[in-house]
Amino acid sequence: MSQTAIAATRTPRPGRDLPVAIVVGVAMLVAVVASLFIRKEAFAVVAVLAVSAGLWELAQAFTRRNIHLPLLPLLVGSIGILVSAYTAGPEALFVAFMLTVGGVVVWRVLDGSGQPALRDATAGAFAAAYLPFLGGFVMMMLAEPDGAARVMLFILLCVASDVGGYTVGVLLGRHPLAPSVSPKKTWEGLAGSLVLACVVGVVGVQLAFDGEPLVGVILGLATVVTATLGDLAESMLKRDLELKDMGRLVPGHGGLLDRLDSLVLTAPAVYVVLTVFQPA
Repeated sequence: MSQTAIAATRTPRPGRDLPVAIVVGVAMLVAVVASLFIRKEAFAVVAVLAVSAGLWELAQAFTRRNIHLPLLPLLVGSIGILVSAYTAGPEALFVAFMLTVGGVVVWRVLDGSGQPALRDATAGAFAAAYLPFLGGFVMMMLAEPDGAARVMLFILLCVASDVGGYTVGVLLGRHPLAPSVSPKKTWEGLAGSLVLACVVGVVGVQLAFDGEPLVGVILGLATVVTATLGDLAESMLKRDLELKDMGRLVPGHGGLLDRLDSLVLTAPAVYVVLTVFQPA
């Protein structure tokens, strides 16, 4: 097959400004790692700020469909959800989430009823589940005695999935994974994600916990599945909202939500795998 024909069969290259994306991505990773190992509370502050920024981006995006998130109760509730998860575990996470949803509904109904109120309240419940509730699983990992290592491994797994998929997809990607949702994702990129995430999982588990390689492989597989689903889900949301990026807060990456989409869905999977196979 000629080079022209090969190029024609490949999916379009991702549209990132690569140098800027690399610099900003590394800077973000360094900042997160620094906060993680200075004090756990410093990372908790970073998590609260990230979730709050993500909710703000989501609120701005939803206005394109005349949906108005009750942002104030969502922001207050998010702090409660994350702090509760860190200090008191799964039961407190669920209770704080339910209280937040209740507060969002009441807040919106007090501002008016009818179909618009139902739409806004439903969107608010989705936002509370999508960001602070799923983010609460990161806080529960952080609360463990070896919490810094657990969260660090979680972050590195997500980075490995993204970098492996992007690199192999750009170099070898020819077969679209979900062309109607995300034309730039390929099966070759998915294979790259699997390989690199499993390698990081195996090495990370052995270095951090002296654990079994099989646990690392399970972590890698779980990360790639959930990270890919999270990315595709956000792509579907952006397509419905007719957006290319969820925002412009992160140069070279789009919005902060464009970086958090895979993280939030992966957090529960990594938390469960580590809790079952590598308890503190």
